[in-house]
Amino acid sequence: MEVYINDIAAFLPNEPVTNDEIEQVLGTIHNIPSRVKNRILKNNGIQKRYYAIDRQTGELNYTNAQLAAEAIRRLKPHKGFSVNDIQCLCCGTSMPDVLLPGHGLMVQGELGLPACEAITTAGICLCGITAFKAAYSNVALGLSDNAVATGSELASSLIRSNFFEHLKGDPDFKNSPVLNFESDFLRWMLSDAAGAVFMAGRKNENGRSLKVEWVEIVSYAGQMETCMYAGAHKQDDGTIIGWRQLKSLEEALAKNYFALKQDTELLNREVVRCTVTLGLARTAERRKLKPEEVSWYLPHYSSEFFRDKIYQAMKGIGFEIPYDRWFTNLTYKGNTGSASIYVILEELFHSNKLREGQKILCFIPESGRFSVGYVLLTVV
Repeated sequence: MEVYINDIAAFLPNEPVTNDEIEQVLGTIHNIPSRVKNRILKNNGIQKRYYAIDRQTGELNYTNAQLAAEAIRRLKPHKGFSVNDIQCLCCGTSMPDVLLPGHGLMVQGELGLPACEAITTAGICLCGITAFKAAYSNVALGLSDNAVATGSELASSLIRSNFFEHLKGDPDFKNSPVLNFESDFLRWMLSDAAGAVFMAGRKNENGRSLKVEWVEIVSYAGQMETCMYAGAHKQDDGTIIGWRQLKSLEEALAKNYFALKQDTELLNREVVRCTVTLGLARTAERRKLKPEEVSWYLPHYSSEFFRDKIYQAMKGIGFEIPYDRWFTNLTYKGNTGSASIYVILEELFHSNKLREGQKILCFIPESGRFSVGYVLLTVV
């Protein structure tokens, strides 16, 4: 069965936060400004982002489930639609509000939906697309008449200064008296948002839809070390020790196990190779896709630092797409992990840029252990 996206919605909480305001909103750890912030911001090119943080109190004013619910409430696929009509709800996030139950169930509960199928997908950036694929598959197989997929992130819950106040600092690290680079790096990279898509077996009678041609997801975790992680510590040999392997919760807190961390050396060396040189080449071959068929290329990359590297890698495998066919909003909406591709798609979908028959190629890399997703859509 053919599957169509009939509406896309996004929710970015509160007012945008500029680079000059970012440390005021997130706070300084032990009242010591970050020594790497300006360098990271210069590299990633992000000028504005959104946090689910009340500026007056410094407290979170949305949960992750509430962010996803707000995006879903903004869906208007056709006249008379209600969220109560959703038959299959698929929700992806890397940072759920609770360990159990699943994020999808918490979103369903937040919306007060009647009985429906609820699916939770886990991961990092790619879990938004695994949720997308679960929703797409349900409709394509005729298991549901419609489905809603979401990607949402509450990154600010793990990067506010009070999350690190218990740390005594690392005297062996010269660039920061408190926080290691692997965690400080991500404080200036990540922000909050949620996005949602409504899928059905019929396109909109009036207005635009996007036909889902295919979804390709591939992981290289069998050959690659862990690169981005939380709840763990990475050893020199590349293996991971999870927080539940420790003797006590106090030890996990003292050693900063619950912070988000990124092996930036491994990231810079492998992310483009795995997701483009290998991942795109594999997808293009499997799907017999040619670059001249792509009208719009929607890359979710975490930083402007990777923009030209991605372009050169695409060119290197014979899949060059000129920059005038790229569409991204990283600089003014931020890197929102699994929500990012939804936030990018939402803006393009509701713009006046799309024309009948155009093909949209979405690129969603994940550095957790190096996975990638590609999605091809056709404007109808």
